[in-house]
Amino acid sequence: MTVKLKVKEIYKIFGDRPKEALALLEAGNSKESILESTGQTIGVQGAEFEVEEGQIFVVMGLSGSGKSTLVRMLNGLIRPTSGQILIDGDDVANCTAAKLRDIRRKKIAMVFQHFALFPHRTIAENAAYGLKIKGVSAPERRKRALQALEQVGLSAWADSYPSDLSGGMQQRVGLARGLATEPEILLMDEPFGALDPLIRREMQDELLVLQKTLKKTIIFITHDLNEALLLGDKIAIMKDGRIVQVGTAQDIVSSPADDYVAAFVADIDRGRVFTAETVACEPAVMQLGSDTAGDAVKAMEDQNRNAVYVMDGEEIAGVVTYQQAAAADRDSGADDVPLAEVMVTDFPTTDPDTQLADLYGPASSGLPIAVTDADNKLVGVVEPEAVFAQLSAEPNASEDAEPALAATSPQPASAAAR
Repeated sequence: MTVKLKVKEIYKIFGDRPKEALALLEAGNSKESILESTGQTIGVQGAEFEVEEGQIFVVMGLSGSGKSTLVRMLNGLIRPTSGQILIDGDDVANCTAAKLRDIRRKKIAMVFQHFALFPHRTIAENAAYGLKIKGVSAPERRKRALQALEQVGLSAWADSYPSDLSGGMQQRVGLARGLATEPEILLMDEPFGALDPLIRREMQDELLVLQKTLKKTIIFITHDLNEALLLGDKIAIMKDGRIVQVGTAQDIVSSPADDYVAAFVADIDRGRVFTAETVACEPAVMQLGSDTAGDAVKAMEDQNRNAVYVMDGEEIAGVVTYQQAAAADRDSGADDVPLAEVMVTDFPTTDPDTQLADLYGPASSGLPIAVTDADNKLVGVVEPEAVFAQLSAEPNASEDAEPALAATSPQPASAAAR
């Protein structure tokens, strides 16, 4: 993936003696002692991260953590004391005023927590305001504003006024205003923070749906960890101006960097964070026409499996358990019992993105859950114990499993057994 935004060793010190404060900070003094001795406030210290193109990168922290200061430095509203902010290689932190204006016009838009809509302008006029500032002609402004309103589901309200809309709808107008300028990077500073919980969740879901189409690079600021875990492809957690951890939701919940992060994630519903993909392992498979119950028994013993999937070419035909295969092998007195006689054709399936909370029922069947891709091809299996271990915050059983979803063609278990 292409790195769209790169932040390198960014510091922001508020006050009239920033260089003195920075030197004290680099010498190991705390922000509290620096404030006391110099009167300078450390806003952000040593922030570093990269955002890939098309990624939702969430910066999460409590009030005073520095997250809003950080996001305002990304578009030059606040100038850093030191460091670099590279957008496609251009350094926003150190460029000329003319270059900064050009980057703002062409590449960045911002959506704020408070909608800041003009009450005397129509919804379309509000959505087009950024275009007006850029000098876009009235007909083109109208066209692009309507397109943006269509994207957020408000085209029917184009000629209404903000007072006619609910809070959630007004926030959609704020989002449409950002989208209308066709930015490459969208900065969202706690955009849903002023909404009630139900509307907030609806807006979160709508943003995820919209992002599947738009594929914008989004930096999203929030103080809500659940929101961060839901939205973020990558998440940065801030404390006292520092970024204490950057990672995926799964990284942060399963391996918190310190006690501060661990306390945040202690009560998180792991079933809503981890997916089938995160606990899947390579599938063990047999071929319907050539393999037998005896082959299946040997393969499962060699690979320490309780069940294997039976394939008819590239299609899943069924699943056979060790108990079924061993009983058939023993009762027949031969090792050539066809798999068709012992396999089960009613088996659980899921896609890689299914949350573990939704796999509790299928896992209760005791059968490995087949993970299939968009073409219904078998790309992995989720063992029931991996689901229960992860949901109980005891993931060791699944951590030893070899990830398999990168595999394009499962290897027959019989091949390993022979």
